Amino acid sequence: MSKVITILAPAYNEEEVIDAFYERVVNVCNHIHEYNFEFLFVNDGSKDRTIDLIKSLRDQDKRVSFVDLSRNFGKETAMIAGLDYAKGDAVIIIDVDLQDPPELIPQMIDYWEQGYDDVYAKRKSRAGETWIKKWTSATFYKILQKTTRIPIQKDTGDFRLLDRRSVNALMEMRETQRYTKGLFSWIGYNKKEILYDRDPRVAGTTKWNYYKLLDLAIEGITSFSTAPLRFSALIGIVISIFAFIYMFIIIGKTVLFGESVIGYPSLMSVILFIGGIQLLSLGIIGEYLGRIFNETKNRPLYLVNEYNDDRVMVKHEIK
Repeated sequence: MSKVITILAPAYNEEEVIDAFYERVVNVCNHIHEYNFEFLFVNDGSKDRTIDLIKSLRDQDKRVSFVDLSRNFGKETAMIAGLDYAKGDAVIIIDVDLQDPPELIPQMIDYWEQGYDDVYAKRKSRAGETWIKKWTSATFYKILQKTTRIPIQKDTGDFRLLDRRSVNALMEMRETQRYTKGLFSWIGYNKKEILYDRDPRVAGTTKWNYYKLLDLAIEGITSFSTAPLRFSALIGIVISIFAFIYMFIIIGKTVLFGESVIGYPSLMSVILFIGGIQLLSLGIIGEYLGRIFNETKNRPLYLVNEYNDDRVMVKHEIK
């Protein structure tokens, strides 16, 4: 019996590119005769005609499946929803904007058959992105790699092939604050890198603004490292040492020479500086406490409005 490979594509407001994506992916997969394919779209609460176009594709091709989420939960959650519903012996995650070339799929499958569990695509170049975005991305990965013990992959996205045991491992991880790129590294297993040049979007606009990218960066650092907490504690220790030294200097000076009422500007500067450090430390602690709060709610990661024309709620319980 032929193995099944699921092509998993999260989609949010992608009506301009859905048809082009389907045609290009199917054209690649139709030349691979040794496997059966499932084309699984996860509609992440799109406001345009994305779900209607996906349903139209399913009417034409029964290999097309879809999970229609009840609202927009974000790409990280959309991916775990797709993994929950994927039927394949392997799953290939790819964005529908065609920045990641489907033509790499045969090469990914070849490495999978050689025994690799995670065949990931690493970007050599990133067409269509500003230098600011490239610089901030490179800086983020440098910080993340230095603050965590997990070997986080640099310049890699979600475009990859995952063996079923890798998929099952990811399905076990039900945290609400998700940084999937870190989870790919955390599970380990046999990995293989493929280099490629990333293309600009075929149509439409990116859904990632700088605020969302910053939020994702914070998720990555706080999900896989306690370094910010240690850093705030270290800063507190250093400032406390200098504060005690300065206090003894002031006391000694007052005892030996007396002191008139002067130094208001310097006093206020010290107070404001220490107060700012305290607020910064409280903010870092608050980020971690907020994640603990969200996890203790024990809510399902997502709700499903429809799966292949069947109305359901949620498939997997939180473990």
